[in-house]
Amino acid sequence: MGANFDREFTRAGIWNWEKPRIEDEIRYAQYAEEAGLDSVWQGESRLVRDAMTVMGAYTQATDEIDIAPGVTNCYTRNVALMAQTFSTLHELSGGRTKLGIGAWWDPLASKVGVERERPLRRMWEYCTVVKRLLDLETVTYDGDTLGVDGIELDLVRSEAGPRDVPIYVGATGETMHKLTGELVGTGVAGGVFMNYLIPPEHNLKGVEKLREGVEKQGGELADVDRPQLIAVSMDEDADRAIDEARGLATQYIGQQPHITKASGIDEERAALVKEELGGWPATAADIERASEHVSDDVVTNIVAAGTPDDVIDRVRDYCEAGCTEPVVYPLTDNMEEVIDAMAEAKAEG
Repeated sequence: MGANFDREFTRAGIWNWEKPRIEDEIRYAQYAEEAGLDSVWQGESRLVRDAMTVMGAYTQATDEIDIAPGVTNCYTRNVALMAQTFSTLHELSGGRTKLGIGAWWDPLASKVGVERERPLRRMWEYCTVVKRLLDLETVTYDGDTLGVDGIELDLVRSEAGPRDVPIYVGATGETMHKLTGELVGTGVAGGVFMNYLIPPEHNLKGVEKLREGVEKQGGELADVDRPQLIAVSMDEDADRAIDEARGLATQYIGQQPHITKASGIDEERAALVKEELGGWPATAADIERASEHVSDDVVTNIVAAGTPDDVIDRVRDYCEAGCTEPVVYPLTDNMEEVIDAMAEAKAEG
């Protein structure tokens, strides 16, 4: 791949969302902590369970594991409310909270009345103001996408010290990676939360943009933490694991242009997938029809799918391409087995 990062990993996390019972999400966070994993990230990209509420539960059910949304967005929560929320989560968790934040996506944003104008500028301004508020500054900011006038977190009834909540920008495109590097270089952000359903090789361009951005601000790539969400589908029967992953791969290939391009699917088949899926959201029948055009090779290019050994080997490919902490999202109904496999591989690192 042309990369020179370490294949082994000494940190690992899980990504939780959409479990049938919310109690299961809490149990998996506890299980990950007991197994020695380092983080639990709560999904919030669609109108599913509110990540902040679930994270609050994690703070009381765990003792050591880091807790973060993976990721929330910089539009639907007012910048002051976001700082309030993470100040509170910082207290509840004993300082274990991170803020993962992205620029959301259409058509969902437009369907709820949010116009995602100038997302790069919005991310810069939003993270800057949140960081200053968490540092307990009094903030006046007149930006292009938001403005505040003399506000501060009102912590007179709590132990008021700056809230050390690292910000991680959810980035997929090269320009957002460069902006993230600059935010790290200026001391606003702690790192990037790299996206999933892309091949490891896709990381390399993003990492170079991170380097470009952080060095522009006088830093270096080592300053940029780079956890990455990785979809995994694990089964002793490799064919079954690949089949389990095909539906999600199909949805994203048909609906997310950057994933279509990165997946390795040929243009004719990609067009057929998009046609079969129709509009958003796609039905289960639409996905089943469209998935007939998505080969095993395409699935395994963007999902760590196969036997436990296959999965860990593919996760290490992402680390070799720049990921510093794999955060796994099991597509198969075996979260505990996946956690055990990740914990064993982490111990080997």
